Amino acid sequence: MKKDDVIAIDGPSASGKSTVARKVAAALGWLYVDSGAVYRAVAWRVLQAGVDPSDQDAVAAHTRSIEANFFVELGAVLFEMGGERPGEALRREAVNLAVSPVAANPVVRDIVTAWLRGMRDLGHLVMEGRDIGSVVFPEAAHKFYLDASPEERARRRHAESQENLTVDAVGASLQRRDQVDSRRMTAPLTVAKDAAIVDSTGMRIDDVVAAILERVAFSQKA
Repeated sequence: MKKDDVIAIDGPSASGKSTVARKVAAALGWLYVDSGAVYRAVAWRVLQAGVDPSDQDAVAAHTRSIEANFFVELGAVLFEMGGERPGEALRREAVNLAVSPVAANPVVRDIVTAWLRGMRDLGHLVMEGRDIGSVVFPEAAHKFYLDASPEERARRRHAESQENLTVDAVGASLQRRDQVDSRRMTAPLTVAKDAAIVDSTGMRIDDVVAAILERVAFSQKA
């Protein structure tokens, strides 16, 4: 792969990576990719099929059967799963609870990783997720790890949520997912050894975007 056609932005949920990645992609004229949404879509399809998310064999078998279609729309790589667009269903609490065990499944990770790598055929990518710099594109020249305090992340996710949950409940859900994702055997949430770490707590989104763009520009000149 070309080292400079992907910008990898990793980090835990509600660290600001989605908003930042969208703005970085827009500034560069590259394509935005939300890798977490792909895993959420698999979890959504698993739930639709009545499969237990913790049943690894059943989840693996169902994921192999999913017909995924990826395309460019409004500056982002979007998708259909089984001919359907999941839309807001991806952010429902049922999917929140199912996505970690589904995403921890080695077969699911292999399939989704292949899908993500194939997106390079669509153009230059700004891809955000949890293992983009460490697993999906380990040779990428531009790697960032966004973080924020647990309290800040809980407030951000609560503001986005359409569920009737308290900030504390949202924070507990984020903490559970972080623990699962950090401890899983396959592609755990981790900081790539050559990633630049950005703590966005208390930072304006535009300042985080500017810092990333400045570093990318400097790297490209070097």
